[in-house]
Amino acid sequence: MKNTTQLINWNGTTCVKLNSGGYEALIAYEIGSNVIRLRNNIVGMEFFRYKDDNTADDIRQSAEVWGLPTLYLPNRFADGVLKTSDAVYHLPVNEKAPFNNHIHGFLHRRVFEVVEHNADNNCAWLKTRYVYDENDEFFQYLPVPFIAEYTFTLSENGLEQDIKFTNTSGTKVLPMSLASHTSLSAPFVDGAKESDIRLTVPIGKKCELNERCLPTENLKSLTMWDLEYKTGNKCPVLQVCDNDMYFGECTELDHEKFHGIIAEDIASGKKLCYEVSDEYKFWIIWNDRGFNHYFCPEPMTAMIDAPNLSLPADVTGYREVKPGETFEAHERFFSK
Repeated sequence: MKNTTQLINWNGTTCVKLNSGGYEALIAYEIGSNVIRLRNNIVGMEFFRYKDDNTADDIRQSAEVWGLPTLYLPNRFADGVLKTSDAVYHLPVNEKAPFNNHIHGFLHRRVFEVVEHNADNNCAWLKTRYVYDENDEFFQYLPVPFIAEYTFTLSENGLEQDIKFTNTSGTKVLPMSLASHTSLSAPFVDGAKESDIRLTVPIGKKCELNERCLPTENLKSLTMWDLEYKTGNKCPVLQVCDNDMYFGECTELDHEKFHGIIAEDIASGKKLCYEVSDEYKFWIIWNDRGFNHYFCPEPMTAMIDAPNLSLPADVTGYREVKPGETFEAHERFFSK
């Protein structure tokens, strides 16, 4: 079957549809370049939380919990404060009491531009870009201009996303914490049962969170609950997984080192694989109380509230992009 890309109208927003290698992807560049659908038609696998009758406005209203939204700045900043090496920024507190945090930033709601979409004999691809400057309403809180560039590549190897952030400020460092609020479908195999899902997450120590979902800076050893992630025995739905946050490690896939998570339908043996680059140092597992037919293994490059913690940066994962420099990350989804 020929590899293709096309612009389509999907329930009120223009998307780019990619087809290649038995996979199809639908990317809503007007909603943060969210991959609102990824499907493998050969094995019958629906990767992300998706509904045919969703409208574009439905997704905009809760863009964090559909498809594959890329978050900048992700997760929580206590009282909206973000401390960098050369400034202190006050972000809007958009998570109400008792939390009183800034949560999830702004980029997943922005309208990106399509730079290029095309296909050849090997793959189909889409490149999108967002230029962040004084024209963005968030700039009053974070006056550090940057360019975000995403490249999506679909092939028989699955869907790959390459992410680049370039600091264009000239004077200020760009705080860098990045995450995907990956919303995986439950079940993800056509006709399967949610109770047959088992999730493997290669984890190290657990990051204890307080009642505001902020790190206490206490790093805990793993309990039996936590070890179910590591051993691949965790059913990530039909029970509550509420912001379980861990240092990420590596597992094995086909006897090779694998930096990512694996979800398996144990009845069929089909696996949904999610590989991330080494920039992603943490995993948070959340499932919206467990009975809404999706679960979120979220890779993060830095801890929650990382720039404000007293822990060193080589522990928290927090980093800063100097003027003129670029931060890059990569992730891939595929079925086995």
